[in-house]
Amino acid sequence: MKSGHRVLYWDGMWSDAVELREFYEGRTGQVARHLIRRALRQLWPDVSGDTLLGLGHATPYLRTFREEAATTIALMPAGQGCVHWPPEGPFVVGLVDETELPLPDVSVDRVLLVHGLEQGDYLHDMLKEVWRVLKGEGRLLVVVPNRRSLWAQLERTPFGHGHPYSPGQLTRVLRDHLFTPLRRQGALYIPPTRSRWLLRAAPAWERIGAQWFPHFAGVHLVEASKQLYGGLPLRAAERRRRHTVVAFPQLVGPAAARRDLDDEGAA
Repeated sequence: MKSGHRVLYWDGMWSDAVELREFYEGRTGQVARHLIRRALRQLWPDVSGDTLLGLGHATPYLRTFREEAATTIALMPAGQGCVHWPPEGPFVVGLVDETELPLPDVSVDRVLLVHGLEQGDYLHDMLKEVWRVLKGEGRLLVVVPNRRSLWAQLERTPFGHGHPYSPGQLTRVLRDHLFTPLRRQGALYIPPTRSRWLLRAAPAWERIGAQWFPHFAGVHLVEASKQLYGGLPLRAAERRRRHTVVAFPQLVGPAAARRDLDDEGAA
């Protein structure tokens, strides 16, 4: 294990934004995206009117929520790099320091954290920032590799890089950072394969795996709420006194439409 600039290299490799994009453009990545999206929708069936933040490399999973949420924002850590998204525009991605998110306190309804918790060097500060920007009734949903799974053991996919988690480890990390786990689900019971035949059978793998082998899912999905009785993390409290205005990504969805109408009315 060796350290790099703002990144912790657990296995000598870091899944940067370009590598992640290429994975999701391939056959295996497309199937993984479809299966994880389906699990996400089971946990978050309705995000209407919400401000949704995708942190890490969450863009492959944001499209399913984009037209429904009031505002969709994607922030990618500087150590990981950034890609334009959505390809057709307008772009809603920003490159940030994950320990100082350019968002006001209690401004986000939901945070989707993907390809971030298992690879970041500054996990503690990043989760404190998520706590800071999340509203009191907000929800955090994390997607991380399952320590027991084949996906975590093989480096051919991004889920094989970084630090995988057992359910107990993930629960402790969330509770240590003032989040209460509410619901959990597994996804990716199919092996990490490029075989067209096996990939076509992915729905069957998911049904059988969820019923008979729940501990061997490729990824854990855990939804958590924000603990309010624990007090504001010190770093976030300090930032209240030195909060600065920063450039903000373009808005999409209903919020963007409302903003355009307001601008026309003011003209």
